[in-house]
Amino acid sequence: MDSQHLVFDADDTLWENNIYFEEAFDQFCSYLAHSSLKPSEIRAILDEIEIINSKIHGYGSRNFGRNLVACFHRLAERDISETDFATIERFAHAILERPIEVLDGVSEILAELSARHDLTIFTKGDPDEQRMKIDRSGLARYFRHTAIVKEKNELAYRELAREQQFDPERTWMIGNSPKSDINPALSAGLNAVYVPHPRTWSLEHEEVPEAHPKLIRVTQIRELRRYF
Repeated sequence: MDSQHLVFDADDTLWENNIYFEEAFDQFCSYLAHSSLKPSEIRAILDEIEIINSKIHGYGSRNFGRNLVACFHRLAERDISETDFATIERFAHAILERPIEVLDGVSEILAELSARHDLTIFTKGDPDEQRMKIDRSGLARYFRHTAIVKEKNELAYRELAREQQFDPERTWMIGNSPKSDINPALSAGLNAVYVPHPRTWSLEHEEVPEAHPKLIRVTQIRELRRYF
């Protein structure tokens, strides 16, 4: 294949991410100790809060802490103190202290692909937090360009392609999220490679087309060498 523009998602495509948010949520449920709500019911309420707040504050561990505090304020069955809020925010902020666990096969496949193709990281979230994760991952050397945006939607993909002068026919978005990686890239006229992750955040779930002329499905990232 001729040289392509390969655009990689970061969280849960290159390294583990959502598992740490799930651990913080489990700590939150234990601390809340609600008398009747199951964790799945608490999660549904937190999802409502996150859907609203993400439009204002975006994503990342700090904003996740803000959302947990809002959820606690709504569900707590006792008097609330500033100590409660500080404790809950620590559950989320501790995510920043977790080591960056690069997913199996990522380093070797990026080393191969970067020798043949033009690689970009395209991620959303808090810019400082995402840059920190990229630096700590040790993977930055494989990428010519990094773009961090508030939301990865169709417009964001069109803007990326325009700014970087990507040929849509030779541009591939590679990621685990149907909502942020695959579907908006296809809508923008780009190609996409769906690399599912078993712990993808529930709010990133959407149906992916069963058959699409610009879509490739793989089960693990090493399979990219078959196509690129």
